[in-house]
Amino acid sequence: MKTPLNLSTAALLLCLLAATPARAQNTVTAAAAQEPGAQVTASGMVYRSLKDGTGASPKASDKVKVHYRGTLPDGKEFDSSYKRNEAIEFPLSRVIPCWTEGVQLMKVGGKAKLTCPPATAYGDRGAGGVIPPKATLLFEVELLAINGK
Repeated sequence: MKTPLNLSTAALLLCLLAATPARAQNTVTAAAAQEPGAQVTASGMVYRSLKDGTGASPKASDKVKVHYRGTLPDGKEFDSSYKRNEAIEFPLSRVIPCWTEGVQLMKVGGKAKLTCPPATAYGDRGAGGVIPPKATLLFEVELLAINGK
């Protein structure tokens, strides 16, 4: 009787360990969703305004100028336009879905935190050896301008 219990316990532990990365990602998104003012979109992205803007909101077809900081859930920074002291400009339709969706919720002059589940970021592939596969990403994004507006 003791042997089946030990085997059952071992099997349960293996299942829990195998599920840890996915569960940890869900925990990150769930925690972000509980922050004051957080909005969870249909895609599972969590948007939270850190500073309300007063300008226009961009469309997916717009080119925008932003400052940003990207981190992994453990706090490790993988990219920052602030560190380079250079904002970036890009067509909003040509970035990860989390950004396309989240930046459209902002107004020029605003700053927001985007919590991006893997399906709205780099998914199973990760990126450049810096972002692991299936990673939830956290971004602080400051919308500086919408080109042409």
